[in-house]
Amino acid sequence: MTFVQEPLIGSIGNACCLLASLQIERPFLVLDEAAYEASGARDALEPFVRQKAAVRFTEFELNPKLEDVQRGIEAFRLSQADFVIALGGGTAIDLAKLISALSAQSHAARDIATGRSSIQVAGRPLMAIPTTAGTGSEATHFAVVYVDGKKHSVAHPSLLPDYAVVDSTLTESLPPRMTAATGLDAFCQAVESIWAVAATDESLEYATEAARLAFENLVAATNAPTLEARQAMCRASHLAGKAINITKTTAPHALSYALTSRYGVPHGMAVAFTLAPILAFNANVTNHDCTDPRGATAVRKRIARIVEVLGGGGVEAACASFHKLSSQLDCGTLRDVCSESDHAAIVDSVNTERLSNNPRRASREQLLDILKRTEIS
Repeated sequence: MTFVQEPLIGSIGNACCLLASLQIERPFLVLDEAAYEASGARDALEPFVRQKAAVRFTEFELNPKLEDVQRGIEAFRLSQADFVIALGGGTAIDLAKLISALSAQSHAARDIATGRSSIQVAGRPLMAIPTTAGTGSEATHFAVVYVDGKKHSVAHPSLLPDYAVVDSTLTESLPPRMTAATGLDAFCQAVESIWAVAATDESLEYATEAARLAFENLVAATNAPTLEARQAMCRASHLAGKAINITKTTAPHALSYALTSRYGVPHGMAVAFTLAPILAFNANVTNHDCTDPRGATAVRKRIARIVEVLGGGGVEAACASFHKLSSQLDCGTLRDVCSESDHAAIVDSVNTERLSNNPRRASREQLLDILKRTEIS
């Protein structure tokens, strides 16, 4: 199933003009305060916000937690808001999606987050303004939330923001490590979308272009940023979001969540740790272990796209090319954050929904071997 894409707004200035025309009186702002100041968004938005009965929700942890969602719902209901503005990275945008949507439901936020209940009605209109080039959350109909340390994904068509503002100038203040981590997330999303069981002709167009743009521009955007590199990474991130909005992600993301929640590894880097060994693993898919109903040959054709993006020369060369990219970004390796004795706990906490979207079936022993192979690079 695909979803109607949100209206895309190319600059924060145009977003302010749109907000002024919508006759909003009580906006609810979910703000990463540091990003609001550093990105320059504050200067653009405050003239509008100060004229309204605005409520700001700003105190939340990195990676959306249920407790922050619940506090946000309480503040949102008290505010009687008529519009939601989210500004920041994926955390701020996902929180805004959940606060808006879950405030309108009769069921408890915990029950919806854990899948015991579902979203029945849409929340208030939402404008998402990313200040990173990575998560693509402004282009997806789902949101991440951690409940008791375990990652859950809430999905519903109404979670797709009504407006998305993708303005590369808002990313210019990002430090190199955050640029690298968020950009790696965009690249990995694109790669996973290409080989995903749910891949379609439409998603392949988005994902292939996103992967190409990220591979060609991420090192420059991180280490010697130019306007062009920043613009390319914002486009890559948004296209990757549009791609996974159709396909969702796969095994690298499934394995990444424990690395983030247990060891504090930035999400994009946690995903990148296993991308190359899973590329090699998926390239060896057979009809016996293929989970894609189109068969192993169709999967290998899509993997050939990934190899081409990474410079061609076969799967082994593509993996080496990605390792070089990671090295240029000072990404580190799995051995830097945990030991082999921790691998079993990582595998045992794997997100099975994401794993089921991987085109090759993987046993527990194979996943352990993939984690071991992250050390060989």
